[in-house]
Amino acid sequence: VQLQASGGGQVQAGDSLRLACAASGRTFSENVMGWFRQAPGKEREFVAAISWSGGSTYYADSVKGRFTISRDNAKNMMYLQMTTLKVEDSAVYYCAADERRRTTYTGPSYRSRSLYEIWGQGTQVTVSS
Repeated sequence: VQLQASGGGQVQAGDSLRLACAASGRTFSENVMGWFRQAPGKEREFVAAISWSGGSTYYADSVKGRFTISRDNAKNMMYLQMTTLKVEDSAVYYCAADERRRTTYTGPSYRSRSLYEIWGQGTQVTVSS
């Protein structure tokens, strides 16, 4: 069971990037999935999450309106479209999945790292001014 994040890079402030998370080893079409990020010297923080059905999405206040999380269950993929990037968005971005299937939670639960048992390796996003 593996999650592989990709799509990071070095961009200018105001640019856009699209991160992808490829799941392998099993289907994640019935699992909550999310994106977290960690900047140097800081704790890993919640960025966005999507319910197993894709019908509900959740965002950190700092990215709301700029980032969009989506999933393609047929391809076992999850995405994070990032627009209007800021210097403070620079971090290593991680994708993660909840092992429980077809489970719905209250809103705040999606933001907790403890909800997610499966983590991919990160992809670096660097935004320069």
